[in-house]
Amino acid sequence: MSIKLVATSRTDLGKGASRRLRHTDQTPGVVYGAGKDPVSLTFEHKELMKVENVEAFYSSVLDLEIDGKSEQVLLKDIQRHAFKERIQHLDLLRVDAKQKLQTTVPFHFLNEETSVGVKNGGIIGHLTNEIEVSCLPAALPAFIEVDMADVEVGQTVHLSDIKLPKGVESVELSKGEEHDLPVVAISAKKSATAEEEEVEATETPEADAAE
Repeated sequence: MSIKLVATSRTDLGKGASRRLRHTDQTPGVVYGAGKDPVSLTFEHKELMKVENVEAFYSSVLDLEIDGKSEQVLLKDIQRHAFKERIQHLDLLRVDAKQKLQTTVPFHFLNEETSVGVKNGGIIGHLTNEIEVSCLPAALPAFIEVDMADVEVGQTVHLSDIKLPKGVESVELSKGEEHDLPVVAISAKKSATAEEEEVEATETPEADAAE
């Protein structure tokens, strides 16, 4: 899914100018990077809210149109109001089609409820929900799939177990085998007896101290 953002450049800068924009249902922002000067921007807030809940907005290359001219960017930072449903500011980073970029991409976990481990009474525990990748902009995936179908009780899926799309590398794995981080695991359910023993073990020291 390609997401397009439309903005206008602005020269009225500062906190006061940003407040005035927000009062007219607009959102300030900035785009920078790729060896070009930063450009301050104005977005229609209602248009941002249309993509705010779209997963690809946070992990995909976006098409940014500024005063009729287009370029490709990544979302680097989004500031939200403390208690209102409002986007306060956007930071966008230009991308060069010929240079690799580094960004985080979410995991999509497949076949969890029908996995071997869950069928045998195991419980799934997610240790991370995203992966930092390095690739050319054109190869950037919106998400990475992790198939849980054959994962058994007691088994942990690491970064090295996950098949990445062609041209996409794990930033952590590029640092060495010791960075092969765990992603998701299926553990056995604790029996009622084991849980009772744990409770007794935590209560016993307090009881001894009281005596």
